[in-house]
Formats: sequence, structure tokens, C-alpha cells
Amino acid sequence: MNAETIRQQFQQGQIDACDIAALFAQQQLTPLAFAECCIAAAQRSQGIFISLTPERAIQEAAAATSRWQQGAPLSALDGIPVAWKDLFDIANTRTTAGSATRKQAIPAASDAALVTRLSQAGLVNIGKTNLSEFAFSGLGINPAFGTPLIIARDGNEHVPGGSSSGSARAVAEGLACFALGTDTAGSVRIPAAFSGIIGYRASRKRYDDSGVFPLAASLDTLGPLCRSVRDVRALDEILCGDVELEDVTPYFIADTSLFDQVSPAVRDQSYRALQRLEAKGYRVERRPLHTFHAALSWIAEHGWPGAVEAFQLHAALLSSPDAEKMDPFIRIRLAASGQLSTTVLDDFLQQRAEWQKAMTDELAGAVLITPTVAHTAPLFPPLHDAAAFANTNSATLRLTMPGSLLDMPGVALPSGQTDDGLFTSLLFSSPAGEDDHLLMAALHAADTDFFQHTPKGND
Repeated sequence: MNAETIRQQFQQGQIDACDIAALFAQQQLTPLAFAECCIAAAQRSQGIFISLTPERAIQEAAAATSRWQQGAPLSALDGIPVAWKDLFDIANTRTTAGSATRKQAIPAASDAALVTRLSQAGLVNIGKTNLSEFAFSGLGINPAFGTPLIIARDGNEHVPGGSSSGSARAVAEGLACFALGTDTAGSVRIPAAFSGIIGYRASRKRYDDSGVFPLAASLDTLGPLCRSVRDVRALDEILCGDVELEDVTPYFIADTSLFDQVSPAVRDQSYRALQRLEAKGYRVERRPLHTFHAALSWIAEHGWPGAVEAFQLHAALLSSPDAEKMDPFIRIRLAASGQLSTTVLDDFLQQRAEWQKAMTDELAGAVLITPTVAHTAPLFPPLHDAAAFANTNSATLRLTMPGSLLDMPGVALPSGQTDDGLFTSLLFSSPAGEDDHLLMAALHAADTDFFQHTPKGND
């Protein structure tokens, strides 16, 4: 089969990584031909990748091709292209963290733990993706390496969401089947929402974060962006082992009080998605979730604890001459984080376990549904203004922050599109550590007509 046709089908959301692996198994497509096609497309792209690793990718894809021909793949995803947010170390490449201050960083001596594990499973590493500088924004703008914009049907430029901006765009544009990102306050879920793909924030420590440049050690976690929930599950099996999920019909609590706090497009598509779940026979209880609202209120009153850690990490840079090389809006936000009292972080760490128990008790086995983001991807040109940037960034992060505060694993699922082709998204979340339960529930939701991108409503 023609590799470029397959890549375009993936880009359009008609097939997923598991479908492509099936083509490898059937000898209808080779990993080498597919990798060459993805690399060529990546080389033509703008703002999505900070660096590419074509020589490594070709070598890995050729080896995967040989294994499939011999009927001896290393895993179910052997030969599938994967990209990495440029916080992950890849041997012999610089880890820039999206910052001009790190353009001359010493290349990594070895791969990050997840890069090593997926390489051992045969996945093909094609490069490192763009991000908000130091992963410290939910908008995905990067003046140093370019912004991987979303172009709406009317030609307007929209931000990709952050901080895992390039990761989301790499999958959405069919340049890689998986892109690994990090999520501290929403950095996997937000760009997934804006690009109409799947974003999975795993519970902290589910995946090994060795060799990943940090932002806030007590909140950072990892997760993939991809085309389907079954792709998430296939990748998770490689990283965590093939644990048989208990296939219990899930039930959901939709906090519809939040639906009235979002844009008309997000609200309307969210309700339609709930109706599709209910039409398939799933129980959807509609009521506020008090623990979630308490977390929202705590953040609004006290500030974001991750900002304290981010300032501590970058304080020396902020007081050095290199600070002038930074994105000025990120520099301003980091400097302002230094005004937060360290007691915000201390109080959070002391109360987190109690809050998590409250969430577990309140959900009582249900999966929480909330809007992922309150709006579709914002227009890019107005965000050249510092005040507009700050306000839009806060609004974009607002609904994902509580889940991060409580370490809730979350799966962002696209729920629809506007007339301009911008995506809306719902977030499925479970209590900390209940990733397997969440993934099964998300698989159920994906088996419904949930993924209907019929253009309805306007933002």
C-alpha cells in the first residue's frame, strides 16, 4: 500500500497506530516506507519539531521491517513512529526545553527511560517536538523555535495549546503516530483538546520520568498524545505490562455545572456527547462534584503550587544575563511566581492525600466528565499583548489544574467541531492511581458514537 496514502488517512483520523501495525503484520506496508514518509513530511513542517533524528529513525525502521518480515516483532507497535517533547533526553541530541537559553546545551549522553523502553519495543524515534518555553504555558507559543499554529477553515491562525504543542501537532498532522508529552497543569490534555486528538495524563509515577527535564517535581507527570484510546492502551501495555482490565460497564458523573462556564461551542458539543453516551445505555449522573470545585476555589485563592517549584528551579537563570534570551511573557510569569509564598506549596503537599481521598469517596467508582478547556483554540494575533496572553493562559489552564492538583489520570476525548473546524473536547478523569479503570471507561466511550466531529455550533 502507498505509505503517503496511509499517512494521510492517519492524519485525517480514519485509522490509528494499531491499524498501521496491522498493515505491517499483513506485509501490506513496511515500517521503513512509512517512516521515510513521516520523516519527509516532518521535514516540510514548520514549528512542530525542534530537532529530527532521521538517521536513527531509518535504522530503527529498517530493523523493524526485517522483524515483521520474519514474523518476530518486538511488540504490537514495532515500527510505529514516535516523537518526543523536547524535555526528554535522546542520546546525542540537545534537550532545549523550548528555550533559547539551552540552544547550546551539551547533547544528552543517553536516552530518557521511556525512550529506552519504547526503543526496546521497536518504536521508531523520529525527533523532538516543540513546546512552550520550559513547559510553562498552556498556550504553546514559542518565539524562539516558532509556534506550530492551527489554521482554521477561514484561514485564521490559532494557538496549538501547551505546553506539549509540537507533540499534539505532530500527531494531528500525521508526522508521528505517538508523541510523548509532559503534563504539570494540563500540558497534554490542552493541546490534545485543541487539535482534536487523544491526550492521556497518566497518574504520577506510572511512567518512569528519568531523563526528563522538570518543571515542578511534585506535579509533573507524563503521557502520550495519539489518535485513539486503543492506541493509548497498546502503548500503556508496553510501558506497564499487559494487565487484563476488568471490563465492568462504567458509569459517569458529568459536572454539568461547569458546562455553563464555557463557550457556547464547548457547552453544546459537551451536552451532545453526553447524550450519545446515554443513548448507548451508559449511566451518566449530572451533578456538581464538590471536591473538584473545592480544588478550583483553592487554586483561585492561594495560587498554583507548581509555580513555586518552577520559580525555584529557574531563579538563577532569571537573575542572570541569559534571562534576556527568554520569551518575555514566560520570563514575566516565572518572575511573578517568585512572589508566591512557599507556604502554598507546603500546604498543598500536606493536604494532597486528604483531597485525593475525598475525591475517591465522592466518585465512588464513577468516572468524572468535565470540559477539557472552556474554549476552542484561541486566536494567535491578539496574544502578542502581555495582558491578553496572561488572561488567556489562565483561562485555558483553569479546568485542567484541579485534576493535576489531585493527581487524577485524565483522558481528553474530542467531542465535536465548530463550523471553522476548531475542536472541542471532554475530559474523563478518575482518582489518583485508578488509571486502568479510567482507560477501560475511555475505551467504552470511544466505542460509542462519541467521536462525531460534525460541524455544529460556533465559539
